[in-house]
Amino acid sequence: MGHYTPLLHFSNKLAKRGHRISFFVPRTTISKLQHLNLHPHLITFIPITVPHVHGLPREAETTSDVPFSLFPLIATAMDQTENDIELLLQELNPKIVFFDFQHWLPNITRKLGIKSMQYWILYPFAMAYFDKGPRQRQSQPPPGFPDSSVKLHAHELRFVASTMKWEFGSGVPIYDRFRIGRELADAIGFKGCREIDGPYTDFLENFYKKPCLLSGPLLPEPSNIALEEKWKSWLDRFKPGSVVYCAFGSETPLQQSQFQELLLGLELTGFPFLAASKPPVGFDSIEEALPEGFKERVEERGVVYGGWVQQQLVLEHPSVGCFITHCGSASITEALVNTCQIVLLPRLGADHVMNARMMSMELKVGIEIEKGEEDGLFTKESVFKAVKIVMDDESEVGREVRENHSKVKNFLLSKDFETSCLDSFCRKLQDIL
Repeated sequence: MGHYTPLLHFSNKLAKRGHRISFFVPRTTISKLQHLNLHPHLITFIPITVPHVHGLPREAETTSDVPFSLFPLIATAMDQTENDIELLLQELNPKIVFFDFQHWLPNITRKLGIKSMQYWILYPFAMAYFDKGPRQRQSQPPPGFPDSSVKLHAHELRFVASTMKWEFGSGVPIYDRFRIGRELADAIGFKGCREIDGPYTDFLENFYKKPCLLSGPLLPEPSNIALEEKWKSWLDRFKPGSVVYCAFGSETPLQQSQFQELLLGLELTGFPFLAASKPPVGFDSIEEALPEGFKERVEERGVVYGGWVQQQLVLEHPSVGCFITHCGSASITEALVNTCQIVLLPRLGADHVMNARMMSMELKVGIEIEKGEEDGLFTKESVFKAVKIVMDDESEVGREVRENHSKVKNFLLSKDFETSCLDSFCRKLQDIL
């Protein structure tokens, strides 16, 4: 769902320009997306029946339906739709197909005389860092990388090394899946803009010798629904800019010890806070995993919620002054276009880690929570320290971060900026066709 939603936002922006889009979605997942389709006369959901794979729950269609350990089975099921996809593409005969994980798709489109683009809802920064193939020293940027100061920590290096070999469905390692798709596609596309991401796009374009396009930052559309009353009434109780909102992603839960350190760090700040997180590994509910005495100590000042939260609307509320994010691409964009200050707590994934480095080292718009070099663990003190820096008016580092964030926000929201990005993307798309 973390990919479907921004891809539908992107589709809305293309449909606004008159383009007709067929959006392939697993059959029962369509109901979760219909309310986000702002142009139903131009965006058509094409239902896909996900084949059952042994070991998957019967109703599972997307990674949000299963624990992390079953993600490869979801990918295997997706791969088994290949023949159905080919028949649908024969019937629809589109000009171009956008794909991400489906490395086999360019072979289908080439056979049918259709163009293909491997399109990613993430910034090219991460892809450029890792995409010159597995290297002996991943801690160093590849030769020619535009920013030589970016480094990885020891625990991140171990994670990257392990994921290079991670079988992600049908016996195909995830790195090979991405690489094959890129090599076969007619073009590669990314979320982002020339002003920020241009050097990294040029780097990839030079390496792959094929067009690399930027679609613009995919700014969230104004919501046509209101913030739930329970959150509005709670947030309304606090003064502007005083609440810390923390969201650690919708799919991969924390270990209990890290979950508790995060909450204890929020408690230490003294600020009111709303933390949205799945229950930690091994727990069925948030309540049973809370630190001892925590609920009584924070009382009405702190809320920990295990369900889905309207993040875009929460971030827009005037009481929210700080956002602790797991550094998913969509969350980063939502953070940049709001006034709340940014604290970065990247989930252990190549794109999340690189998003954090880009925000903290390249753009200098947020503070990354310190983790142990070897074990990758953070403490309640490191959570407290990062929040205090961005929220303290007297902090020189905090002042610089706030000023930079304000500049980037104003730039991204400037009149006609996203329009010009999308217009450029569409013109270059026509050149490919």
